[in-house]
Amino acid sequence: MLRCLIIDDEELARTLLKTYIDRLDYIEIVAALENPLEAINILKSEPIDVIFLDIQMPELKGTDLAKIIPSATQIIFTTAYSEYALEGFELNALDYLLKPITFDRFLAAIQKIKKDPKISEVEGKITVKSGYDLHKIKYSDVQYIESDSEYVIFHTTNKKIMSHQTLKSLEETLPEIFMRVHRSFIINKNYVTALKGKDLFLTDIRIPVSSSYYELVKNQLF
Repeated sequence: MLRCLIIDDEELARTLLKTYIDRLDYIEIVAALENPLEAINILKSEPIDVIFLDIQMPELKGTDLAKIIPSATQIIFTTAYSEYALEGFELNALDYLLKPITFDRFLAAIQKIKKDPKISEVEGKITVKSGYDLHKIKYSDVQYIESDSEYVIFHTTNKKIMSHQTLKSLEETLPEIFMRVHRSFIINKNYVTALKGKDLFLTDIRIPVSSSYYELVKNQLF
């Protein structure tokens, strides 16, 4: 389990990162701090694998804090100011995330963490609301997602879950293992086994590919 700190003086930024981290089952938040000075005692008393560190903060700049962070702790800078990128990389930052941070970009940064060799693929989870119920589903268990009027249906390896949302909103947040192939379908690339004419096969499941997505599907998946 990777242990992380979030240090950012903006509450919305901290909340967004916490939401992203909650989708992953191998990383835990030790603390989410507004004041970077509070991180110093934590770093002295317990091991931290990675810090999500804002740069422009009133108490102490993230780049200044980075200079005293133990070398075993990796740093991912998070900032709204691209002009700090060079300084961030000169401090051997693992990555530099420019706000607003998308989930895909966040995942790309997480995949660079080298401490645990068993982490070769992001095993993220998505929380799906169905009626009054909440379901936490592993991305790797989702074979495809189907649009049904104002709802979407998550087809997993062992069940179906209907949720009141749109494919478009999902498409903007899903990681790169998913791909839109039709106005009514998003598929998990890892389950694709064949393309026959304009039908995509996930083993024995047939998914239509619309003309506007055909060349993209063919070039990226085959």
